[in-house]
Amino acid sequence: MTFFTEPKGYEKTILSDLQGGWSALRELIVDNPGFNNWERMLFHVDEAMSWETVRSLERMKPLLMLIKNIAAKANVPNAIHDEIEDIHETLEEVYQMIERGERI
Repeated sequence: MTFFTEPKGYEKTILSDLQGGWSALRELIVDNPGFNNWERMLFHVDEAMSWETVRSLERMKPLLMLIKNIAAKANVPNAIHDEIEDIHETLEEVYQMIERGERI
């Protein structure tokens, strides 16, 4: 009987950058509750980070736009706006890599 051994290293990909952005945004929202619709924003961030969305990346862009719209209508800290923009840029890069046939 063989046992699974953990790999000694992991290859960093753009998807790990995307995951890091979503995690950072989630943390910012949790650390700054109380703005208008913060619970809705948190719900949609969790949905964007879900396995189903990551497996079907075309679902992520509409969720990001929804989150961006909620942030635009609410009095959110600038750090949240900045993180949303970073995620947007990373997601666009992911789509471009897919279009070019590159490994993500």
